[in-house]
Amino acid sequence: MLRTALPEIVTGSVPGPKAKEIIDRRDAAVPGAIRCAYPVAIACGEGAMIEDVDGNRFLDWIGGVGVLNIGFSHPEIVEAVKAQADKYFHGMFNIVTHEGYVALAEKLAQITPVKGESKKCFFANSGAEADENAVKVARAYTGRPNIICFTGAFHGRTMLTMTMTAKKAYTTGMGPLVNGVFRAQFPNLYHSSLSEAETIQNALDSVTNLFEEACPANTVAAIVLEPLQGEGGFIPAPIEFVKGLRKICDEHGICLVADEVQSGSCRTGKMFASEYWAEAGCAPDIMTTAKSIAAGMPISCIIARSEIMDAIPGGTVGGTFCGNPLACAAGLKTIEIMERDNLAARSAEIGEKVTARVKEWMDKYPVIGNVRGLGAMIGIEFVKDPATKEPYGELVTAMVQECVQRGLMIEPAGRYGQVVRFLAPLVITDEQLEKGLEIFEEALQACLSK
Repeated sequence: MLRTALPEIVTGSVPGPKAKEIIDRRDAAVPGAIRCAYPVAIACGEGAMIEDVDGNRFLDWIGGVGVLNIGFSHPEIVEAVKAQADKYFHGMFNIVTHEGYVALAEKLAQITPVKGESKKCFFANSGAEADENAVKVARAYTGRPNIICFTGAFHGRTMLTMTMTAKKAYTTGMGPLVNGVFRAQFPNLYHSSLSEAETIQNALDSVTNLFEEACPANTVAAIVLEPLQGEGGFIPAPIEFVKGLRKICDEHGICLVADEVQSGSCRTGKMFASEYWAEAGCAPDIMTTAKSIAAGMPISCIIARSEIMDAIPGGTVGGTFCGNPLACAAGLKTIEIMERDNLAARSAEIGEKVTARVKEWMDKYPVIGNVRGLGAMIGIEFVKDPATKEPYGELVTAMVQECVQRGLMIEPAGRYGQVVRFLAPLVITDEQLEKGLEIFEEALQACLSK
């Protein structure tokens, strides 16, 4: 059974002949801007495993970039979607009410850690749409135009979220960008020469400096923050930093927005990473989530206390496919499975195993400069020199290709592509996890010996 299988490359190398044919067709039919670094053409997927059209089997540490926390093709999700499909595929929520949308909104209101007792939420189709709608909500509630985000941030590829995203390689040839977006410093503790407290204070000062130099506090609608930066290199936001942001927001009537598009759905050892914030007394006002919310069906969520949501002018949010019935059915079943199978605890267990192994490697391979994360959302940063911490993106690029030839799929992150991100499905077996770690070390040794 593929769900419990181990990696195996039966064609000797990849891509095999059938995959190469499909990849060649892709190159002819799809813009090259939609890049794919992996010579894999999927035929089927189960759990944490992919089988390609040539019969090669790959262990997936990417999980659709955080979409597949409960794995590929979970049989209960398949049945839930089939059952809904037998009734109706679509019913635009602006036209007819369907109970799945309401039930999923009720469930998310119950389990999400946003500030306030009474909560409401609505749905979009992607993480970028959710983040863009969160800005709309904050603007509607505060009556203010401006947004503050951070260095290293990734929030999407719509025109607004592309502006909010720090890495401007994503905006090449796409300007002019949107006005009203300002950037403060994210506290990257590993790359700071200061103490943790000083690094955090400098980052907080960079926010208040914006009030003086760019956007007065009374013009700022929201401060948007990833609890754990994704594209930025899997860097957790220090809790003391979040506490400081919460204080700033409370003092100036600004909404604190947690972008949990990638960090939600049990990925970080909690159902949502901002549960850590809530436990520290700094819960967000608005939260967005997507990716694993429905096990691969396209849906995203924007949630806030009712007072904030009720400020949205009629007709300014919503859309044709937002809260599609099939996706809502998948979302409800996904949450049920995650709670029943305690995948948050499994995430923490996986994270402990991977982090412990990487720390062992750090003694043998000085190119591993840092390992950090929350739960099973882990970043492994590679450096040319542990003293200078110069990024070693070239090594990570080589490892991506070396690993896939051995049956393991990994993905880079970070400003210079120097970080390997761990996002394996939480249903990965212990045997698969061990095999993946074995392949990863073998690939590292092979790349270092070249």
